[in-house]
Amino acid sequence: MRQASPQDAGGAELSSAEKELYEDFNRFGLIPLWTEREDLMPMTPAPQAVPYIWHWDDLYPLAARAGELIPVGRGGERRAISVSNPGLPGLPYATPTLWAAIQYLGPNEVAPAHRHSQNAFRFVLEGEGVWTVVDGDPVAMRRGDLLLTPGWQFHGHHNPHPKPMAWLDGLDIPFVSATDTGFFEFGEDGVSDRSTPDRSRSERIWGHPGLRPLAAVAKDTPNSPLAAYRWEHTDAALTAQLEVAAEGHPGVLTEPGHAAVRFSNPTTGADALTTIRTEMHRVAAAYRTAPVRETGSSVWQVFDGTGAITLDGRRTDVVRGDLIAVPSWCEVSIEARTDLDLFRFSDAPIFERLNLARREQS
Repeated sequence: MRQASPQDAGGAELSSAEKELYEDFNRFGLIPLWTEREDLMPMTPAPQAVPYIWHWDDLYPLAARAGELIPVGRGGERRAISVSNPGLPGLPYATPTLWAAIQYLGPNEVAPAHRHSQNAFRFVLEGEGVWTVVDGDPVAMRRGDLLLTPGWQFHGHHNPHPKPMAWLDGLDIPFVSATDTGFFEFGEDGVSDRSTPDRSRSERIWGHPGLRPLAAVAKDTPNSPLAAYRWEHTDAALTAQLEVAAEGHPGVLTEPGHAAVRFSNPTTGADALTTIRTEMHRVAAAYRTAPVRETGSSVWQVFDGTGAITLDGRRTDVVRGDLIAVPSWCEVSIEARTDLDLFRFSDAPIFERLNLARREQS
């Protein structure tokens, strides 16, 4: 426990009575506000996490080496390698609220079923051939797809193909851990359904734009019932925004040259997951986004193209696959050398509900 210190009270010499007061504070487990105010209530957010970039050229070879050496199975459950923010040493966290990892599944491997309180998604940078089975529903995983696993749904993965596959896992593990609300439960040793349908049952029911099944009209769900958001739809939506803007119609872009979409829950229109916001951004070649800072944190992954990202004034080139941690109140802007597609997830839904969300754009 941190102790109240006479030195915290200022530079003046303390009386014997004041020294005794601080000793008694320590004895009874007390710390006075006047020695802590600047840390507890800073003028602006002062995150411990730092802006940081993990490069795909480093990440993927390490995942492949792990694939050769580390088995997948009950206990460890997943061959997932989490990024660790240097400002949070020793913790497997991208930010204080977000967990990001590269998961690797080799040919004919099966990651057994389990479930947990934490909300999760998978975003596929490249490749195909793995099916994730979510509450018994086999869901194909392909490049550019966003796959959801809301909290407490059983899920496992299987790869019936001769090539390995890797993808980005995102979860709210740090947030759930900080609030002591986590539960975990083992499922069956394998997966309940080894079939490989082109479309999952959830897509066949929910994957029709603007059409809601009547059987579900009165059944809003906190997380999206749609297990897969397919790249062809995401790509078409981003392309249309830029095309319509080029035709002279205002109000369809986030800003000049910058198209973006948010993945939403078809039963409510809110975020697809209750604790994690998921988005896809496209910045047209030669454009640069305006600098923005927000409370809460986010993680970006470059899906395609080349460009640069500037974090609190420091500019770094980025290419396909690179992962970027953006802490709370870090100023970020993106410039595109070619057309640049980026996937983004954040903790925004949490802070919006708590009325702690704040945003500034230069």
